Amino acid sequence: QVQLVESGGGLVQAGGSLRLSCAVSERPVSTYNMGWFRQAPGKEREFVGYITWSGGTIYYVDSVKGRFIISKDNAKNTVYLQMNSLKPEDTAVYYCAAARRSVFSVVASGYDYWGPGTQVTVSS
Repeated sequence: QVQLVESGGGLVQAGGSLRLSCAVSERPVSTYNMGWFRQAPGKEREFVGYITWSGGTIYYVDSVKGRFIISKDNAKNTVYLQMNSLKPEDTAVYYCAAARRSVFSVVASGYDYWGPGTQVTVSS
């Protein structure tokens, strides 16, 4: 069974940048479509974006387009979320998730495996 572990979260000032990593183990990252989600206190888990198993398609929610970049390194079996121009409203726990290749989902229920999450806090 695939395991996912996020890292790279922390505290950053508004306008700053962070890069999150999602290390994938037990299976090649190219086995899955990989998604990023976030959940702020008192709110539902929100889709951020995904990258397909081939890397050929990357999709973002409108609120992060032009600021966040999803990429992956198959050799390192790792998916990344580069976050630029961060805003206080980006504060949340960020999760990576894996879905089957046939699933292209913007909702959490479409994903089969999840990491424990990493906290991102953006101060104003």
